[in-house]
Amino acid sequence: MAEPNQNDKNDFIYPRSRYYGQFQPEHLVFNANLQEFSQRVGYISNLETSGKLTPQQAYKRIKTLWKQLKRSKKQLSIHNELEPPTTP
Repeated sequence: MAEPNQNDKNDFIYPRSRYYGQFQPEHLVFNANLQEFSQRVGYISNLETSGKLTPQQAYKRIKTLWKQLKRSKKQLSIHNELEPPTTP
């Protein structure tokens, strides 16, 4: 009985949107990573706004998250349509 309530809480706290892009496994994984990045940036921004984090702490945390997102994009071999794929 407790498990459905926990799932409801997780769905509320960590909402996920559907993926409408071209279906490729790496795009789906990157979309999940991007949504998590967005949620965490929102939390960090709220903590900074409420005075729980300094602007410098918030900046460092967001910068770390951004680096993780860029690394995941590179590991998944996702390329921007505007730039040609690089050859190894």
